[in-house]
Amino acid sequence: MDEKMIVACPSCHKKNRIASDKKDSAAICGHCKAALFSGEVVAVNSDQFRAHQSADLPLVVDFWASWCGPCQQYGPHFEQAAKQMPFAARFLKISTETEPHLAQQYAVRSIPTTLLIKNGQEVARQAGVMSAAQLKQWII
Repeated sequence: MDEKMIVACPSCHKKNRIASDKKDSAAICGHCKAALFSGEVVAVNSDQFRAHQSADLPLVVDFWASWCGPCQQYGPHFEQAAKQMPFAARFLKISTETEPHLAQQYAVRSIPTTLLIKNGQEVARQAGVMSAAQLKQWII
């Protein structure tokens, strides 16, 4: 029996049911036909975040702001880790400027703050800048 999982599309944020063993670069969204595992970081708002939060793929969430120097420094490392781990987790960016209520909901006190969310629940948190290698190690 094939195990099924729900994956939110990084482009249209619609949910897709796929076989767990079909997590590969050929998997596409049934709604918009975009790649489900592009390895790209996805900037999301509250509604889009909820779609990804209720899916089965773990989330790595970067809370950031455009005026934050360390956030700008961290961005390329976060993107590099996303490209290297497209099937392990969905990498999301949430702006604390446009989505302050999400930052408040997760008690984000400093930025950048990275959360690891599995099954809709926060399982780990790291404040500050990490290299791509440190981020990958932290996720695993």
